[in-house]
Amino acid sequence: MSTAYCMKCRKKVEIKNPTQVKLKNSRPAVQGVCPVCGTKVFRIGKA
Repeated sequence: MSTAYCMKCRKKVEIKNPTQVKLKNSRPAVQGVCPVCGTKVFRIGKA
C-alpha cells in the first residue's frame, strides 16, 4: 500500500481507496482518503 501525509492528522497514513490519476503535466499520482479522519490525501510520483 502507498502512504501519504495527512494535513489534518499531521502524520503519514496509509491511503484508503487509492485511485491512480494523471496530472496535467502527465506525472502519475495517487489520490485517496485518510482512514483516520476521512480527509482527501494525495501523493505525487507513485505509480
